[in-house]
Amino acid sequence: MTMTSKFVPLHIGHTKSNPIIQYPNHRPSFLEHRTLRIRCAKRTGKQRYPSEKKKLKLKQKAIVEVKNKFEGFWRLSKLGVPVYNDPGKDFLGISDALLQEIAKALEFPVASMLPTEAFTVVRKSFDARKKEPKFVYTVDMDVGKLVCLEPRMWDFISRLEPTVGLIEHFLNEKASGDLISIIHDYRKSIDGQSSIQTGGWNKFATAKKKPRVAVVGSGPSGLFASLVLAELGAEVTLIERGQAVEQRGRDIGALVVRRILQLESNFCFGEGGAGTWSDGKLVTRIGRNSGSVLAVMKTLVHFGAPECILVDGKPHLGTDRLIPLLRNFRQHLQQIGVNIKFGRRVDDLLVKNGSVLGVQVSDSRDRTKLNSERLIYDGVVLAVGHSARDVYHMLLSHGIDFVPKDFAVGLRVEHPQELINSIQYSKLATEVCNGRGKVPVADYKVVKYLDGDKFATASDSEATKRSCYSFCMCPGGQVVLTSTDPTELCINGMSFSRRASRWANSALVVTVSSKDFKAVNFHGPLAGVEFQVREFERKAATMGGGNFVVPAQRVTDFLEQRFSGTSLPPSSYRLGVKSANLHELFPAHITEALQHSISMFDKELPGFVSKDGLLHGVETRTSSPIQIPRDIDTYESLSLKGLYPVGEGAGYAGGIVSAAVDGMCAGFSLAKNLELCEGDLLSVLGKTHTTGFVKY
Repeated sequence: MTMTSKFVPLHIGHTKSNPIIQYPNHRPSFLEHRTLRIRCAKRTGKQRYPSEKKKLKLKQKAIVEVKNKFEGFWRLSKLGVPVYNDPGKDFLGISDALLQEIAKALEFPVASMLPTEAFTVVRKSFDARKKEPKFVYTVDMDVGKLVCLEPRMWDFISRLEPTVGLIEHFLNEKASGDLISIIHDYRKSIDGQSSIQTGGWNKFATAKKKPRVAVVGSGPSGLFASLVLAELGAEVTLIERGQAVEQRGRDIGALVVRRILQLESNFCFGEGGAGTWSDGKLVTRIGRNSGSVLAVMKTLVHFGAPECILVDGKPHLGTDRLIPLLRNFRQHLQQIGVNIKFGRRVDDLLVKNGSVLGVQVSDSRDRTKLNSERLIYDGVVLAVGHSARDVYHMLLSHGIDFVPKDFAVGLRVEHPQELINSIQYSKLATEVCNGRGKVPVADYKVVKYLDGDKFATASDSEATKRSCYSFCMCPGGQVVLTSTDPTELCINGMSFSRRASRWANSALVVTVSSKDFKAVNFHGPLAGVEFQVREFERKAATMGGGNFVVPAQRVTDFLEQRFSGTSLPPSSYRLGVKSANLHELFPAHITEALQHSISMFDKELPGFVSKDGLLHGVETRTSSPIQIPRDIDTYESLSLKGLYPVGEGAGYAGGIVSAAVDGMCAGFSLAKNLELCEGDLLSVLGKTHTTGFVKY
């Protein structure tokens, strides 16, 4: 079922809002007696964790009889190697200890006789939950190579039977390769040519003038859409309001050191999007082993990412690795003919008879928009991030239909990384060694589902179900400013590849919906945006006293609704923190949901509630507050022909990988519509639909 079938699209009209909001004077103490139901045991439907869904799927999956056990390859999963027997997190080969576990799975008596060349590690993760921490492996076994190198394995393979979730047989390995190779191979198969020149040649482009496409935004979705379209023969112009990573880094340095905020080049705007100066997480919930995700991951490796991201159970890059990767990506796009315009802002769409004809752009440093130019295109891919709120208002002026979407707001908590290491690893914490040790820097992921009358808004007639969860957890990271306006205050987390900082931070957020917006008189399709800005970001800026100082409060004091005083724990936030009553920042029902959830998190992570834990305000930009309805197959807007909304800003992604996949799929669909390719190239990749709720 598509998103458009779940919600009734709202036609955009005048947004009603009331900037003066008064909350009820009575603000009950957290310690007051109340009836509260915290649902954290049995989960059903969409509330199941991904691991629970996977277990359920495995139970329902029937074991298929293997006709020829010596064809294809076998996949051995859940091979656990005790941490002290493993070379460590950075070793991705076949160790002697892993060979022992493989021999057990195959029931082969002598592990040393197994040829390591026949095995490939496809996934490695660290599990410290049990008494004996282990590295958990998934290994592919090439049967043909194994039997050739060790003929005595014949009998053991013949007796091997598939076991759900542990031993699986595959006839043929999935199509591998980065996106560029896949497109070139596809064109070879279509044209029957032995060689393909770089630059997007194809038989359609030679017959007529190349179609012209504008891609607005150079985040993951914009970059991958540009790559696909250019490789298939379109004349692509990539328009980015911010600067290239080199200049963007200097602008961010000026912000951190001298408090100079460049409105169009900052932590949110610029080459690579908001994810460039973040943790660079590559985890996704849209199918880690799908063809689309694998194509994206291998393309990142092609442009400079380490190959370990293909194997690591929780892959991440870090800002220091993302910057050279993006530089390589840009150079390739330019080599195949993409015209990249940095520092150019799209001010308007050129529309005629319900179709987009092009865009009106101007110098992003010119706020008057007097020196604008009109550019004509055959299609426009809108790949902006969800901080581009001016774009939402521009779309509103053209009558684009929006669907309001739930998102989450809250605070960012920071602890000493040594404390998180100790909580998660106990005695093994000494093996972290600031990201250079045997085990990865400890992280966490917590979630609680809350259901109670006290969490309902004043206008609710029924109890409101909410979830509170950690978001964008950055081990060994720092808290950074993501404001795009000096009158607003919003923060996020980031880290470098080694995650060697002395702090660990994570957002703790509570889901909010249109009920919350209406309760404070925000209505219309952009009510969520007004809710973010007027309710929280401007109020946080006032609480901090201006100059990008962040209001902060000890975790223990937040639970007790008590002012922390002037003595606060050290913070990684470089622009300064100021003691404030963060429990007064939110409406009472959101504050109480956060308080109860944090108390429950402490039961899962003993020590989470401590005097060293510091809460920072405010985190509001967890995902887009709207979704732009589009066709599920063509990716074209349902309101305006020729417009292709993609990525996080359009409400169809939630992270680097899912945004890249969405841009890639939209690029293929637009290329097909422009007759740049035949058939459905997505069948080669394994299409991953992201038309439902945002997944992280």
